[in-house]
Amino acid sequence: MTQAAMLSLLVASSVAQANELNTLLDASQAIVNQIDSGIKLAGAAIGYAPQGGQLSDGSLSGSTHISSDQLSAYNNALAGMQSYQAYGSVQDLLEEQATNELQLMDEAVGVFTGVVVEMLAVVEVAELAEAAETPDDQAQVQEYVVQNQQALTINQEQVETYNQSIDDIETHANAASAFLGVAANSEAVAFLQTGAEDNNANVNNSVLSYSASSQSVSIAWEGSNNATAVYVNGTNFGMDFYKTDAEILLAGAESDLYLTGPTYNGYRCFMYGEECES
Repeated sequence: MTQAAMLSLLVASSVAQANELNTLLDASQAIVNQIDSGIKLAGAAIGYAPQGGQLSDGSLSGSTHISSDQLSAYNNALAGMQSYQAYGSVQDLLEEQATNELQLMDEAVGVFTGVVVEMLAVVEVAELAEAAETPDDQAQVQEYVVQNQQALTINQEQVETYNQSIDDIETHANAASAFLGVAANSEAVAFLQTGAEDNNANVNNSVLSYSASSQSVSIAWEGSNNATAVYVNGTNFGMDFYKTDAEILLAGAESDLYLTGPTYNGYRCFMYGEECES
């Protein structure tokens, strides 16, 4: 099973967990409503029948019946409460929010790759300029640039889209990685779970966040000014998640996105499958 598929299942589990009490409420209230109408009908019968001359059309009792679907829903809701957690599950919340961040990261990657393709001519220009060793070569580059200046030009909107998308990729990737890293640490999860109990709060109604400035993952508890935080910089529970810039870029240089991209393969190879190194 892929990580994305596994996280999708965890999200579904978390949603189900959050709805178990509501399911029990709805199922039990549906039967209570039927019993309430039944008591009214029985009470009316006791009052009216001895007096004579006051009848229903004979179908009213059917509207107060408890159906087999209502019975099944109620009994299933009772069974579902066996796994209910009044304070919610920090583990599920971390994994659910990580999934959300990964989805946002994927969307930002889509924007990023799209605008890179729009600006791809700059790779060709850089390669032509680098290869122009003689005056004749340089004259050919000049001629090409002059003739194609409009197509080769990059506009401010493209630059702003590029800058914002790469910021978004880093932001969402870091948040997802922080949440998943904390979720994998049983001591950190237990600490945050205790925070829910100490603040008499359900994690599903609280705010989970990652802060790059404080280098922490925290949960702000609903109905209070309190928050519980764990640090991911080596201060708490052995969690030291930070990599150097060089380590990050080295990992990126080994990624499929980079190894299939234009700056690694060259403009003509990326665009036309020509002049590719074997």
